[in-house]
Amino acid sequence: MTPLLFALTLFVVSLGSGALGALLGLGGGLILVPVLTLALGVDIRYAVGASIVSVIATSSGAAAAYVRERMANLRVAMFLELATVSGALTGAFLAGIVSGRWLFLIFGVVMGYSALVMLRSRGDLDAPVPADDLSDRLGLHGSYWDESEGREVPYQVTGARTGLGLMYVAGTVSGLLGIGSGALKVPAMDLAMRLPIKVSTATSNFMIGVTAAASAGVYFARGDIDPFIAGPVSAGIVLGATASSRMLGKLQNRRLRQIFVAVLLVVSAQMLFKGVRA
Repeated sequence: MTPLLFALTLFVVSLGSGALGALLGLGGGLILVPVLTLALGVDIRYAVGASIVSVIATSSGAAAAYVRERMANLRVAMFLELATVSGALTGAFLAGIVSGRWLFLIFGVVMGYSALVMLRSRGDLDAPVPADDLSDRLGLHGSYWDESEGREVPYQVTGARTGLGLMYVAGTVSGLLGIGSGALKVPAMDLAMRLPIKVSTATSNFMIGVTAAASAGVYFARGDIDPFIAGPVSAGIVLGATASSRMLGKLQNRRLRQIFVAVLLVVSAQMLFKGVRA
């Protein structure tokens, strides 16, 4: 493949990755890392470095729209960032120690676990939200305009302490694997903190850029970010994320959850297969 064709391929793949990543709050890395490593033969460490850049670009392209539409909960995001940034720095240093094979396996297990959690019966989630004193004191509750239902949807937040612990794990995974870790953040906010799925994905989009930026400096200093790969990736991701940010409000919650689970299962199977064969 010529350098020009390689760059154009990266741009097109990144365009789709940015669109889906922004829609689901996952960051473009969830799709980008498997494509770079499995289809284009890029070393996983350079793929992870490019993915870190793409996550920042995804957040930049979509978060502004979600904040403007009150879909992202800024109080929840800033509270949870305390844990995710600490975890991201931990993960970035661990990435220089863990082998490529284990990176594939960890990636696959994390994605598969997140998908199974999201398959949990929605009936439990429709039960009344338990009171949480920390969420009350921090004023984490909110509301948003749901375009698909045509009404304002108020919601209560619970499990703030549990969410903080899960976010440290999510941040560590983000720094270790070069993904936005939205695959962990969205289920944590959706299931443990009982945020609506649309608010979870929008808030995740806001958070992933900050988390990734915390670990990007470590990857850059180690030489894992290749400008020839990161350039077209960033351009495609920003355009895709900006375009898809207008679609979130129009999707039904059930459909959004189904897309989320399907994407996680496919990527999990691909990465586990690669890890076992390595």
